[in-house]
Amino acid sequence: MSGPRVNALFLGNASGINFSLVLSPTDEKTGKLHHSNCSGSREAGDWKLNVIPGGDISKVIISLTRNLQLCLPNATDCCTTPLCVVETLQVLACRGSVMLAHLLIQAEIYANSSVIGNVSENATIIPNQAFQPLGSCPCNLTAGACDVRCCCDQECTTDLKQLFTGSCFTGVFGGDVNPPFDQLCSAKSMEHTPDWFPFLCVQSSLDNTPFLGYFYHGSISTPRDASFKIPLQMSPGRLFAGYRQGDPIMTEENDYFTIPQQSMAGQCVGNAPVAFLRDFDVRCLTHLASYREGLPHDLRVNSGTGDFIQQNVIYGTITDIDKFITRSESPPTTAVPCKNATFAEHYKFIWKDKNIKEINVTVFLGSLCDGEILTQRFTVKFVSLNNTNETESLGNPGYQVGKPLRAANLNASDIFGSLKLWQPALGGLCMSAAYTPVLFGLESLSGCMLEVGVNEDCNLLRGNVTDKLSSLIQATHIGKRSNSSYSNVNDWVEIIRLDPYNSDTNVSAGNLKGICSDIPANLNIRIIFATVGAVQGIPQQEILAVQISYSTVIWQFQCGLTCENVDFLPITASVQFIKVPAQPPIPLTRFQINYTEFDCDRNDVCWPQLFYPLTQFYTGEPYPQCLAKALAVAFVVLLVVITSSPWFQKVWEKSLL
Repeated sequence: MSGPRVNALFLGNASGINFSLVLSPTDEKTGKLHHSNCSGSREAGDWKLNVIPGGDISKVIISLTRNLQLCLPNATDCCTTPLCVVETLQVLACRGSVMLAHLLIQAEIYANSSVIGNVSENATIIPNQAFQPLGSCPCNLTAGACDVRCCCDQECTTDLKQLFTGSCFTGVFGGDVNPPFDQLCSAKSMEHTPDWFPFLCVQSSLDNTPFLGYFYHGSISTPRDASFKIPLQMSPGRLFAGYRQGDPIMTEENDYFTIPQQSMAGQCVGNAPVAFLRDFDVRCLTHLASYREGLPHDLRVNSGTGDFIQQNVIYGTITDIDKFITRSESPPTTAVPCKNATFAEHYKFIWKDKNIKEINVTVFLGSLCDGEILTQRFTVKFVSLNNTNETESLGNPGYQVGKPLRAANLNASDIFGSLKLWQPALGGLCMSAAYTPVLFGLESLSGCMLEVGVNEDCNLLRGNVTDKLSSLIQATHIGKRSNSSYSNVNDWVEIIRLDPYNSDTNVSAGNLKGICSDIPANLNIRIIFATVGAVQGIPQQEILAVQISYSTVIWQFQCGLTCENVDFLPITASVQFIKVPAQPPIPLTRFQINYTEFDCDRNDVCWPQLFYPLTQFYTGEPYPQCLAKALAVAFVVLLVVITSSPWFQKVWEKSLL
């Protein structure tokens, strides 16, 4: 132990147990501890033993009763040396004369180093380092020790300074805090002086040296925190200004309103904040041992104006649990066989302007048993208060990353369409695979396995694969924006379809059994978009074109360890987003093509921008100051030209005669 108190625990029933404390000096010859018996007491020397009984566990406290302050002149009851206490203790637990347990303690305690007596309350006045040096020896970095090569360090003795006298730090860091600067008229150094020196030099004392404030950082600017780190202003008289798109939604306790969401690694995070106007639909896997409840539904949420709204919760029961439950073959891991769990939670936020008006929650409950894997589903959808049909849920009409694409069948009676991808399911078969919508800005690749027989007809196989891939594209047009109107044809772009193969051409089925060529097994969806503007500082994305094409493969029947008549053909669908400029780039001029040395983008020296500081685009200094400097430079150049001309020299010689 290194402090005046130590705690220990005695495991067992302490009734009838006698605790005692013994000082155990070691034998000087053997170095072993003297044998202790059970006849001791709870006090030994400057130590005291206390026992707090507590049933099967008792707390044992050993404390030091002496003073640990260093001795002052003519003082007693104090520590004469910094290492104040060096002792060995034994704590014995006996029932009668039988020792049940013992604890050995080695104490090495140092004296307190705090100051005793009256302490001056005068605060150290730090000078303004913009007007006078803060320290006379900046290289003195270690208190109470000599810093090597720091000749101005007062802790360095004469003998130590002789070791590095010829290698001392120079300049401001070495203690020369007011050196003569190059622009000083009385300075003898001409190393860094301009050509016109000393025609324009500075006559000043060293008290006004430019080295003042050399370690001075100037004014401190207030950092701009990210929106999710800005605390709410709940003080009276200063209301919360409302949410912006992407801001985290806050609760009444000024905490984040969290719902489980998927991280970048694909795993679910239980305490992920919900962002304003950001919809999502996630699925999380869990089992009985790792199941955790989320936030309570009676938690009130900040509406955006400082008021708090209650969630409207509707509870339901899952009838078809096969969509959520997967049986596991692992043995049971918990003692509780089953318990109620949340299978799905659907949140609908009704919003207007920058505020939340209403929150409707639908919760589906079910029974989760040991050995089952639960696929929980959490959805969040923001619906505008002025939009009853829920066709527009964002203030920004353009697409946002992570939002589903808007599809339509403008040539059919049912105009609502869809653009989907496969979602992995148990076994990976196409017949049992679920679907997920294509999300804007997220390039994806999904697929499934299609059962194919060894005697499969190649033409029939091509048609079957094409139908499977075409089922993902139940649309003829894609909306340019997220709020494209079904009644306006100009708000949509037609899907360009490239057929997998020409039906008029006779595709050979092949004479070999179990081999088919030109199978359109890969569906490629290319979406071209551009940034056409911004709404409240958020970029507005717009889709310009959509193309669907197919890639063909050669399928060959594979015979595994047990050769059966059924094989599996993997078919995939990929989505690629291609960003292009909103307007065609300005073509290069003939001058830019031929004279590349004057191109500012290819060279370090940019002659076309020689007078850039005089233009309105330069914001480094005020424009009047830039103009004054330019006129001064022009005057000096004109003066040099005039004085260097021959006729000026003739006039000067005549004036001297």
